[in-house]
Amino acid sequence: MASSDKPEIVDRDVKEDDKDEEKGGFIDKVKDFIQDIGEKIEGAIGFGKPTADVTEIHFPTINLEKAEIVVDVLIKNPNPVPIPLIDINYLIESDGRKLISGLIPDAGTIRAHGEETVKIPIHLVYDDIKNTYDDIKPGSIIPYRIKVDFIVDVPIFGRLTLPLEKTGEIPVPYKPDIDLEKIKFERFSFEETVAVLHLKLENKNDFDLGLNSLDYEVWLSNVSIGGAELAESTKLDKNGINYVDIPITFKPKDFGSALWDMIRGKGTGYSMKGHINVDTPFGAMKLPISKEGGTTRLKKSKEDGGDDDDDDEE
Repeated sequence: MASSDKPEIVDRDVKEDDKDEEKGGFIDKVKDFIQDIGEKIEGAIGFGKPTADVTEIHFPTINLEKAEIVVDVLIKNPNPVPIPLIDINYLIESDGRKLISGLIPDAGTIRAHGEETVKIPIHLVYDDIKNTYDDIKPGSIIPYRIKVDFIVDVPIFGRLTLPLEKTGEIPVPYKPDIDLEKIKFERFSFEETVAVLHLKLENKNDFDLGLNSLDYEVWLSNVSIGGAELAESTKLDKNGINYVDIPITFKPKDFGSALWDMIRGKGTGYSMKGHINVDTPFGAMKLPISKEGGTTRLKKSKEDGGDDDDDDEE
């Protein structure tokens, strides 16, 4: 055979791009294979991804110092084995500004083929917010966004993060101002006097208050005349002034010489201190009321020799 008849041998250079393509194709095939096996195992054994949903956000306690927030999250586990809640991360922000964040580790276990309502307690301290953001004022309502990440460990799938978000509004309460405008005698005697306290209450909040009860004590000329119960509930309009009449019984003889100033109609010094229990759109609140160094008037009814007119009414 002639040398020209020999088959020609050509050295072919394998390019790096071709190698990468072959390598990438192999990895993709492995991934597809693993995913296919995982889906078949999932279908055969019944494994699936858990779901989570915020069912309720409520405020068990709101006062001037803090708000206790509880986020209820319903988690459903479709798997034949219990799954652990590894961590719960939460964040509350308002207009993109962080109010509070935290981590709850080892939050429990969701039973197999079951569901659990997980409660996330959050304590929001108002002083921390007001000291950080000057524009957040007492009496205001601020928007919030709660972000929660549930980290769970599920067979086949491994560690998963279930993100949740919920928006709403939260109040920053402010205590109402209170004034004892006057005391009107219904029945006057030195032994026992029945009177009506005419109270002025100013609600400085951006939300209505449903006044249900008062827990307070009144001092006239440094002498306690006790307290009384609210006859009926009343509404305190937001950013408004309201008047409330409260009946009370006390003994004028306990006042000594100060009694004669009262009878002559001179201004009488008083103080008040206590709490009011109110309903709000955000739940029940117990807010303090106080007044130091106030001055009030005493008026007698016509039956007891007074003029009983309302010319100087509020």
